[in-house]
Amino acid sequence: MNNIFVYCEIEDGIIGDVSLELLTKGRSLANKLNCKLEAVVIGANLKGIESQVFPYGVDVLHVADDARLYPYTSLPHTSILINLFKQEKPQIALMGATSIGRDLGPRVSSALFSGLTADCTSLEIGDHEDKKEGKSYKDLLYQIRPAFGGNIVATIINPDQRPQMATVREGVMKKEILDANYKGEIKQIDVKKFVNNTDFVVEVIERHMEKSKVNLKGASIIVAGGYGMGSKENFQMLYDLASVIGAEVGASRAAVDGGFAEHERQIGQTGVTVRPKLYIACGISGQIQHIAGMQESSVIIAINTDPNAPINTIADYVITGSVEEVVPKLIKYYKKNSK
Repeated sequence: MNNIFVYCEIEDGIIGDVSLELLTKGRSLANKLNCKLEAVVIGANLKGIESQVFPYGVDVLHVADDARLYPYTSLPHTSILINLFKQEKPQIALMGATSIGRDLGPRVSSALFSGLTADCTSLEIGDHEDKKEGKSYKDLLYQIRPAFGGNIVATIINPDQRPQMATVREGVMKKEILDANYKGEIKQIDVKKFVNNTDFVVEVIERHMEKSKVNLKGASIIVAGGYGMGSKENFQMLYDLASVIGAEVGASRAAVDGGFAEHERQIGQTGVTVRPKLYIACGISGQIQHIAGMQESSVIIAINTDPNAPINTIADYVITGSVEEVVPKLIKYYKKNSK
């Protein structure tokens, strides 16, 4: 009762990274609230799945195992979560802001009249005082996300309705094992009790998933370009630099909108969130939308003609100059010193 629940996505028997990141954050929140962390896994052939989630500090694992539940379809997964939440009454429910989470979250929150904050970049526990109503609230979930096109960061609360629901994009939270030997309790969900036969009206006949050829999340070094690169031709020099130093190439939204790079390379609020060891920002002004997707990088180097560019405020090293001059020099001297 009144614990924290995390819906875990599963693909080919593997729990998704975004779900493990949310379990890590959920454990931290549960410690602050002095409650349990519970996980929900819905799918087929889930024997042994607990070994993937218990190390993240999960106290209770709810498992719905049925051949009809994988791959994901909206209606049965929605019915299971709605009925489970009605039964268990969690105070907080979290899921990834993925294609599944963006489909499932609104369905569940609408049915429970609970509300939902999408695409959160941070989750914290805090208090709130409603001076107009003369009410004080303790230990609410602060659901923090960029708003108004990313120009401000909003903190959203849900004082009265439960569960407090939020979705979080992959890469925003850290994924960290709590204890490899942590053991929780497994509770099997009676699928027939929670799901109607009409929920299976949609049947997946054939499923094809094409994996992205760009691996920004897994890159230890990223060279990213913004609109300041000037052209698609100039953007090519970032690929040259990346090939020399063993990096992946990313882009700001402005660069993508300008046709300099593909959308799958976009980093930021409406793209991918990354945490590389080294992030080289070339011709990127550093609007809050972009910073939200890369500010956790270990070392940030900013190359920009504007010494007052917002990116400089979070950069560890700032090179003031045009990318047309600086990037070729980086390539030249790296080749020279790596021989």
